[in-house]
Order: sequence, then structure tokens, then C-alpha cells
Amino acid sequence: MGLAAIGAAPQFAAMFGLDPFSFWIVIVVTLFSGFVKGAVGFAMPMIMMSALGSFLPAQQALAVLILPTLFTNIGQAFRQGWRPAWESIVTYRWHIGMVMLFIPLSAMLAPVVPQWIMYALLGVPITGFALWQLAGRSLAIPIHHRRRVEIVTGIIGGLYGGISGIWGPPLIVYLLSVGTPKTEQVRVQGVVFLLGAVALTFAHLNSGLLNAQTLPLSAVVVIPALIGLWLGFLAHDRLDVAQFRRWTLVLLVLTGANLIRRALEIAGSEP
Repeated sequence: MGLAAIGAAPQFAAMFGLDPFSFWIVIVVTLFSGFVKGAVGFAMPMIMMSALGSFLPAQQALAVLILPTLFTNIGQAFRQGWRPAWESIVTYRWHIGMVMLFIPLSAMLAPVVPQWIMYALLGVPITGFALWQLAGRSLAIPIHHRRRVEIVTGIIGGLYGGISGIWGPPLIVYLLSVGTPKTEQVRVQGVVFLLGAVALTFAHLNSGLLNAQTLPLSAVVVIPALIGLWLGFLAHDRLDVAQFRRWTLVLLVLTGANLIRRALEIAGSEP
């Protein structure tokens, strides 16, 4: 980046209603979350909401992550080509259908849900999920009726996704439960996240959360998100992904705990 661009950063940041420092924090957080997504296949919305929610209103933070999530999921879903992606859609069609049905329904609640509730709904599951994994315990559950569990996890993911922009944890639990191989798991996550991201984008265009004020910043941060995704793919192919995932979980514990702190802080300040 040239000196002229750096010098123009204050004016550029002001276009989005941010000071220059906050603008660059948004860029760095998006770049890093894209890198994590490329390396381990998930956690981009969780990282962005946890970090951006520390200094932006929850609804604005959710709006910012919508387009980067959409475009990075395109790259993740089709990394092995369209045919494997289509096979994943057919195999996990019940989960996908429920996610896409319930995201638009729950998205209508996002503008009216109190901020502290949104922070708590994000922070508690994120922290619990990460701590459980770091303790060396499996999230796998015995499945006797695969379709029934697939439908239930899809409904949970869709309801959670429309409000928070995150619908991944129920899917990850399900994939672990059926013993999905690593490469397929990452691809399936990309496919489900992509279709959910399409539903989320249209839902929040309709809800008004993604509007003339929030859409430009969400579009701009697609660039660092895709750069981070590409770098993450390189890490996924060359590094010890299991070890990297462990450090990602450590980060999720910290960011999830910060969301819980914010929820308690906001709830305590309300009359």
C-alpha cells in the first residue's frame, strides 16, 4: 500500500462512520478471520463478531461480516470443484434445507433483539464449545436416526444464524457425530455456510440490517477476507492443522469470554 493511500485513510474511514484506528482494526480482524477459515474451515463469523463486537454495536458488527462470509464460503465450497460440492449438497440436504428455511425467519428478530442478549447468545456457546474441545472431549453424539438429528441441528443452526450470523457449531457437532473425513468436512462446512450466507444476505437486505450505511463497509472488507482465505489455504496444505486448530480454540475461549463480559456489562447498565 502506497503512502498516498495511507494518507487518505482518515477520509476513507470516515466514509464508513469509523475513525482510522477502528477502520484498520476491522481490516486486520477480517484478514485474520479469513486466514483461520482457510486453515481450519470455520470460525470466521465467530471471530469477527467477537472482535468487532468489542467496539461496534452488535447489529453493525453482524452487518459487516455478511459479505466477507458469503464470498469466502464460495472459495471454500468450490475449492475441489463443483461436482464434490454438489455431492455434499445432496448428502446433507436435510440440514441445508432447515438452515435456509429458519435463517430468514429468525433474521427478522435481529434488529429488535437487545444487544446484551445477542452477546450472551454468542459468547456462552462459543466459550463452551472451545473449552470442551480443548479439554480433549469429543462432541460426537450417538446417532440412531441420522435424518432426525440432521433436521434438528439444521433448525438450531438456522434459528441461531439469522440472529447472530453464526450457524456453524450445530453443523460441526453433526459432522463429528457421523465421522466425516477431514477434507470432506471442510468442504461440507463451506457448502452449508455458503448456502446459509446467501439466505442471510437476502434476509438482512429485507430486514434493513444490510443497508446503504452498512453495505459499503461489508463490501470493502471482502478484499482482506479473500486474501486471508488464500493464506489460510496455504497453511491448511502445509502446516499441522490440528495444532493450529488448538490455538484457534484458545482464541475462541478468549473472544467468547469477552462477549460474555460485554453482555454482563451492558445488561448491568440498563435501567
